[in-house]
Amino acid sequence: MTPPARTILVVDDEAPLRRVLERALTRVGYTVVTAASAEAAHALLEVTPVDAALLDIRLPTMSGLALYLSIVHRWPPLDGCMAIMTGDADAEEVRTWLEQHRCAVLHKPFDLVEVEAWLAHLWALRERGTGNG
Repeated sequence: MTPPARTILVVDDEAPLRRVLERALTRVGYTVVTAASAEAAHALLEVTPVDAALLDIRLPTMSGLALYLSIVHRWPPLDGCMAIMTGDADAEEVRTWLEQHRCAVLHKPFDLVEVEAWLAHLWALRERGTGNG
């Protein structure tokens, strides 16, 4: 019996990147839901359970870092199941934030193989019960 598809939330204000990630992840068997803003992500999460999330660091009304914290506060099981997508990982405020939170980083521009590898690593950790990625 095939296990149910895992659902991934992609939050990015750039529609082309959302579409690329949606197509690529759907092709390898994931269900993908997308949002262009933090508000849209919250609305989706209210009605759609997700297994992992990819958050852009630069969103129109709230940073991906603040969105991460608000999601963890409201949906604690997602703690450690989110990755920040950024080209600014070396910025001091981003480095400081990442030192304090369990969050993977996908450096833009990234290869789709990196995204798939992070998700595979996350599922392996969850199956072994060794925590989140």
